[in-house]
Amino acid sequence: MGKIAILYGSSGGNTEMVAKGIADLFDGDADLYNVEDISVNVIKPYKYLILGASTTGIGDLQDDWESFLPSFAKADLADKTVAIFALGDSASYSSSFAEAMKVMYDAIEGKTNIVGSVADEGYTYDDTLAVVDGRFVGLPIDEDNEYDLTDDRIGAWVDELKKIFV
Repeated sequence: MGKIAILYGSSGGNTEMVAKGIADLFDGDADLYNVEDISVNVIKPYKYLILGASTTGIGDLQDDWESFLPSFAKADLADKTVAIFALGDSASYSSSFAEAMKVMYDAIEGKTNIVGSVADEGYTYDDTLAVVDGRFVGLPIDEDNEYDLTDDRIGAWVDELKKIFV
């Protein structure tokens, strides 16, 4: 398996915690980077990228990603394979659940190979732009209301990514 960079933005700590949990499941093959502290040059040596952000407000991208995403989207991502995860609150923001991942997805779609979509079955929400053709564009996590499902969701997602990140 090639080396993986996990890029995350975290305001309250939950996204960082999930990013660390994902990294742990890759058994030392993943490096963690907070987008608040890096430049886009960090990703150059990596073939595989995992992007993670929290969703703030009504479908808004986390602040550090707001600053980092424009330069990231301009980078040469043609030889990269990218997976996305986002945290959201499916109860309080049920009509924009985990939409931060759709913002990231839209910024890089067509520029790289995006993998890791997840069926929307088993999630409780009313509506979200993050679902395309019945699948989330990445892994949604709800640490506010469905924290008891996080470990299983991450585990299943990483198992699928390991089949792709070879």
